[in-house]
Amino acid sequence: MSKISYNTVTIDGRDLFYREAGAKTAPKLLLLHGFPSASHMFRDLMPLLADQFHLIAPDLPGFGNSAPAETNSFDALARTIDKFTESVGFDRYALYVFDYGAPTGFRLALWHPNRITAIVSQNGNAYTEGLSDGWSPIQAYWHDPSPANRAALHAFLTPDATRWQYTHGVADPTAVSPDGIALDNFYLARPGMTDIQLDLFGDYKSNVALYPEFQAYFRAHRPGLLAIWGKNDPFFLPAGAEAFKRDNPNAQVEFLDTGHFALETHAAAIATAIRAFLSRNAA
Repeated sequence: MSKISYNTVTIDGRDLFYREAGAKTAPKLLLLHGFPSASHMFRDLMPLLADQFHLIAPDLPGFGNSAPAETNSFDALARTIDKFTESVGFDRYALYVFDYGAPTGFRLALWHPNRITAIVSQNGNAYTEGLSDGWSPIQAYWHDPSPANRAALHAFLTPDATRWQYTHGVADPTAVSPDGIALDNFYLARPGMTDIQLDLFGDYKSNVALYPEFQAYFRAHRPGLLAIWGKNDPFFLPAGAEAFKRDNPNAQVEFLDTGHFALETHAAAIATAIRAFLSRNAA
């Protein structure tokens, strides 16, 4: 089994933490996590793929062990990760995107379409029909960024909310390890994290504004794309996965009987799907 190494690189004067596994000569796969997690969400997946791929999973700026970006925006996250890929020699790579990792990774694809060999989207949305009613409090803040609407979003940052995100829609909640939940709650409780997360909730509207550009990229470049989805996700609906096929006839859609954090219960199935998909699609 390939070992995982834990590293830090400085980008624009700020430390960015990342996990790495696999031979550097192997096909490259960049793993981008989501809210409220960090690269530890890939702790089960990386050992399952490291014999075939060169894997790198950074903590997004302001998450996990990475320093915050200069501004709390998705554009800033993506620009940091863009420089990070160049720093670690990821000149051509496949993307695995989840949740916040999707608008981050899709920006990279817009900026450098020739670098992207294929895309795995695990509950990583790019369509308005993929947004559930669970987004209503956040959308209210987009339309009226009042102190009251901002304060209402604190409910997403509680320990119970984190636990609910991990277990909602899971057939057997006892199959979900408490480790990821505990670590995410530890990170969220650090000084300054609340404002970072509330700012990103507000800036998520910039991602929705870019959905037409993401979709134009899918139409123009038609990357091999696997949308593998926890079908019981309370935030990103199955319709968002199906929508990829509208713009990209190369899109392959698979549903898993689980929730948002599908890797917690289906890491082996996702790894098997990735192996088969990238063997056909990553060039």
